[in-house]
Amino acid sequence: MVSTVPEAPVAGTPPAAGALDLIPRSEVPLKAKDFTSDQEVRWCPGCGDYAVLATVRALLPKLGIKRENIAFLSGIGCSSRFPYYLETFGFHSIHGRAPTLATGLSVARPDLSVWVVTGDGDALSIGGNHLIHALRRNVDMRILLFNNRIYGLTKGQYSPTSEQGKITKSTPMGSVDAPFNTLSLALGAEASFAARALDSDRQGLTEVLSAAAEHRGSAFVEILQDCPVFNDGSFDVLRKEEAGDHLIPLRHGEPIVFGDDGEWCVVRRGFGLRVAATAEVAAADVVRHDAYTDDPEYAFALARLSDQELTHTVTGIVRAVARPTYDESAREQTAQARGAGDADLQQTLYGRNTWHVN
Repeated sequence: MVSTVPEAPVAGTPPAAGALDLIPRSEVPLKAKDFTSDQEVRWCPGCGDYAVLATVRALLPKLGIKRENIAFLSGIGCSSRFPYYLETFGFHSIHGRAPTLATGLSVARPDLSVWVVTGDGDALSIGGNHLIHALRRNVDMRILLFNNRIYGLTKGQYSPTSEQGKITKSTPMGSVDAPFNTLSLALGAEASFAARALDSDRQGLTEVLSAAAEHRGSAFVEILQDCPVFNDGSFDVLRKEEAGDHLIPLRHGEPIVFGDDGEWCVVRRGFGLRVAATAEVAAADVVRHDAYTDDPEYAFALARLSDQELTHTVTGIVRAVARPTYDESAREQTAQARGAGDADLQQTLYGRNTWHVN
C-alpha cells in the first residue's frame, strides 16, 4: 500500500466568491429556528427529505444574510414541498419549471440568494430542458436535485434515474431505459459548479451546500436520498458496511484515495480515469483532485466513475469554476441600453424598423 503521495501543484485556483456580495447582511445573529416556518412538515417517516431540510435550516443562519433576501422555488414532487417549511420567501411552481422562474427572479433581484429544490422526475423528465438551459446560461442560482431514483409523489413509477431492470408499477417487467448519470448531464450542459452528497452525510452535505451558496453562477448539487415507501434502501450500499469501498470523496488538492484503509485510488487511463488498487500503482500516478481546473474533460471523467450499480459513487465538489453569468450580463445590457438613450421601453420593443398599417 502506498503510504505517501508526493506534493504536486494543483493547476486550478478557486473562483472568486461573489454570490452573496450584493445581498444585505443580517444585523442580528440568526438561528436555525428563525428559518423554521409554522407549517407542519408532511413527508413519510424516514424520508431523506427530513435530513436535507435540517441541514439547510442549520446552514442558512451561517450565510449571515436576511431571511427576506433568500428565496426557495420548487416544482412538483415530494421534495417540492420544501419552500413551505422554511421561513424565507418561497414559490411552489409547476412541474419542471422552477428554473425558469428562478431565472427571472435572479435577473430582476440581484439582492436575493435564489435556490431551486427539485427531484429526479421533476428536473430530469418534464423539466429537463429548463434544467440544462439554466446551467448553460450560468444563471446565479443553486439547484438542489433530490435523487431517490423513483417517482414518490405519484406512488412509485420509475424515473429517469432508476436503474435498468427496475420493477415498478409502470415497469412490471423491469425498466429498459438507460438512466441519466446526473453529474455527466450537468457537466455536459456546462455547469460551472457540480457536486454530489448523501442525505445522511450531514458534514459532507453541509460542505457542498456552503460552497454552492457562495458560488457565483449556476450551482448544481445532487443529493442522494432515500424514499422509504417506494424505493427503500436504494442507496444502502453507500451507507452500510464496506461503504468506503464504494464512495469516492473528493477534496480539492488532495489525492483521490478511498476505502476504509485507503486501499483504492483513482489514476488516469488514456483520456479518462479509472479505479485501481493503491498498492499496485506508483504514488505519482494517483490523481490529485483539482475542482477548479477549467478543463471540463477532467470533471466529466470523474462523473463517469459513478455507475448505476453504485460500484463507485463520486461525492463532494466535482467542479467549481468562474465564468460570466446570464443575470449579470442581462443587467449590464439593460444599463447600456438606458445609457444610450433607449430608456423608452416601448420604443425599444418597436425596434428601428416599424410599419404602420392603416
